[in-house]
Amino acid sequence: MLVAPVFDNQLPFLPYGALHSLYFCVKKLYCLLLGALLLSASFASAQTLAEKTRGFRKFAGFFPFYWDEKGGRILLEIDKLDQEILYVSSLPHGVGSNDLGLDRGQIGQQRIVKFVRSGPKILLLQPNYDYRAVSQNPDERKSVEQAFAQSVIWGFKAEAEEGNRVLVDLTPFLLRDSHQIGDRLEDLKQGSYKAEESRSAVFLPNTKAFPQNSEFEAVITLIGKAKGREIRSVTPDPNAVTVHMHHSFIQLPDDQYRPRAFDPRAGYYANEFMDYATPIDQPIMQRQLVRHRLFKKDPTAAQSEAVEPLVYYLDRGAPEPVRSALMEGAAWWNQAFEAAGYRNAFQVKLLPEDADPMDIRYNLIQWVHRSTRGWSYGASITDPRTGEIIKGQVSLGSLRVRQDFLIAEGLLQPYEDGQPPRPEMLQMAVARLRQLAAHEVGHTLGLYHNYSASTRERSSVMDYPMPRIKMRADGSIDLSEAYAAGIGSWDKRAILYGYQDFGPQADEKAALQAIMQQTLAEGYVFISDADARAAGGAHPTAHLWDDGPNAADELNRLMDVRRQLLSRFSEKALAPGQPMALLEEVLVPMYLLQRYQVEAAAKQLGGLYYTYALKGDGQTVTQFVTPAEQWKAFDALLRTISPRELALPEELLAKIPPRPVNYGRSRETFPARTGLTFDALGAAESAAATTLEFLLSPQRAARLEEYHARHSEQPGLRAVLDKLLAQTWGSKPETGYTGELQRLVQMRTLHQLLALAAAPQAPAGVQAVTALKVEELKQQLEKDQKARDENRRATALLGLRTIRQFEEAPEKFQPAPALPMPDGAPIGSDDCGEL
Repeated sequence: MLVAPVFDNQLPFLPYGALHSLYFCVKKLYCLLLGALLLSASFASAQTLAEKTRGFRKFAGFFPFYWDEKGGRILLEIDKLDQEILYVSSLPHGVGSNDLGLDRGQIGQQRIVKFVRSGPKILLLQPNYDYRAVSQNPDERKSVEQAFAQSVIWGFKAEAEEGNRVLVDLTPFLLRDSHQIGDRLEDLKQGSYKAEESRSAVFLPNTKAFPQNSEFEAVITLIGKAKGREIRSVTPDPNAVTVHMHHSFIQLPDDQYRPRAFDPRAGYYANEFMDYATPIDQPIMQRQLVRHRLFKKDPTAAQSEAVEPLVYYLDRGAPEPVRSALMEGAAWWNQAFEAAGYRNAFQVKLLPEDADPMDIRYNLIQWVHRSTRGWSYGASITDPRTGEIIKGQVSLGSLRVRQDFLIAEGLLQPYEDGQPPRPEMLQMAVARLRQLAAHEVGHTLGLYHNYSASTRERSSVMDYPMPRIKMRADGSIDLSEAYAAGIGSWDKRAILYGYQDFGPQADEKAALQAIMQQTLAEGYVFISDADARAAGGAHPTAHLWDDGPNAADELNRLMDVRRQLLSRFSEKALAPGQPMALLEEVLVPMYLLQRYQVEAAAKQLGGLYYTYALKGDGQTVTQFVTPAEQWKAFDALLRTISPRELALPEELLAKIPPRPVNYGRSRETFPARTGLTFDALGAAESAAATTLEFLLSPQRAARLEEYHARHSEQPGLRAVLDKLLAQTWGSKPETGYTGELQRLVQMRTLHQLLALAAAPQAPAGVQAVTALKVEELKQQLEKDQKARDENRRATALLGLRTIRQFEEAPEKFQPAPALPMPDGAPIGSDDCGEL
């Protein structure tokens, strides 16, 4: 018998027969092992839920789930396959910067989803509710479902199953960037960030089960390379941004809610979808009011309790006197529901200590902290099928109240030596909080802004309020009516339309029509965001943070108040012990007291009254602003850029030193061209440039030209430019400080005029008229080059050089940017973002 030697790392030599036998033995062993593995895998997949979750902590609720402490996993028991639910993501712990817009409590995407099974996979499918067939015919519904794309937002693998119940690992779904924070930070040029699983984990304290909703939360860390100032200012390590993200699986409401038809005059948000089952002679686009479910116990009674009242709960983190102010302001809405025939149907309570704010049963008002003052929000979780509001959630920025206190300090100059602070300051700030709470809760009831309300004695809390500043005969300031108290008369009409319970036997369509006709008969007009915020807006009553029935009259009144305030402005606006440089922060809102009323007055020039009229409702559809009102607005606007109005008292300028160490310039101070020192001319430049930008917007110029062509009595662009140039470049030369301000205004006027001439969206008529006026000004400046006054010659030389730059390439001309105003908005609050 031959025996082969054995070498390291080699098999011994074997004869062919032995080798053949060995091969079949190995093959048989392999098959046995493979079978065992397959049997093991089959056994694993056949494990019951109890076996798979043995030793795990169970949470019983809408969707039962299990906590695997050792693995750090959430296993979700899906016992509702193919059943539609509402999925909502949110941000319970935010980033803390208004500029980044990633606040605590922010509601993210809301969508109807369902778990569907395909073999071993469980898909989280989002049907497309934007396109439907509201029909009893299943084939008709199916044809629409198949016509439009759906979305699978996640896929799971079945870990175990038992009957109709399937277990999946929810953890990867929870540990992703569900709020798209990385995308937002990149869009805002803050850096590129992605969720890092090793630094993320389930947050069990806020992972809870309730009868109608299951709640999950995770600590998510996004890592990247920080590039922006904002993200650096609010994170300990800007390369690692850690927040919390929340996920809610919510039971959809029952079918007892009755959607209400949308009316563009009523002031509500709309739930929109295309219904392909509508008859051909009816609109395919369907719109429903967004509102809460509310029924009367007795719809026939003049006053009735609600079957289930609307209850809002206030964040326990709000301190006094904030807490009481927020509760009082939010509770104003009960006045509107009482006017609609409800008794105690709207209530505000403090969130119970044992209540979870994420529980879907709690409408929430929360107090949000940021590094800078910013917007407040009124958002809602709604049923996309019907527009029913399931939960209202208000987020109120805590720093906003300090801005109102700052404004009060500037208005009252309260810090007399040896005298205690005046209580009016806190009273004004708290009054604003009441109004703010009411405003944001209004959004969660389904209401839009109504920016026309301020012209009708502050008839809605859904407008943005400018503090009403009155001056007494002795020149002192009266703030007793700074902000309105109580719900507005427009708000009562809106709630009546949206929430009145007519009972099952009533003709709801006819009843709603009667309510709307009465609202119109009482003279109420609803004008909202798209009209008030549009560049070159045209509606003479749709403005943010304005006051009074006539914008021009109010602008002149505010300029009178401003002049008086600035003439006596002093260190009395500073609390004892503060650096004198901080006088600038209090000065800013006083110097720019007119900023919002300027925009309001500008809309009267080339303005057009209009309504959201329906055919046959009797409203005036459109109407020009009278020429007299337009010229009054023009004169009021020109007053704001007068050198004498822009000048600050020398006594005041001498009291504002450069910033001390650790008190650097900020968004609340004027930008400066003078280095470290306060720039009085820069402050004037930012104010004057804003007026001129509104006055000479391309849209306004186009309307002036068109309206004059259609009706010759309307002010035309030529007349407006003639008057503007006469009062700026044609005014008598001044010297000294006012002379420098005059030169500043002249050059800003020229830059804005050239910007209008170069605007690609300007129609031919605007371009022609503007080109002519530029040429006429050029001829005047050529003459001024020969003037004896050196300042006049210098200004003419600069103006001509600027015009020549424009003439070389008009299409490429970019006017020199003016210094911007310090941040003003939000002087009030917004949801539009929020919406």
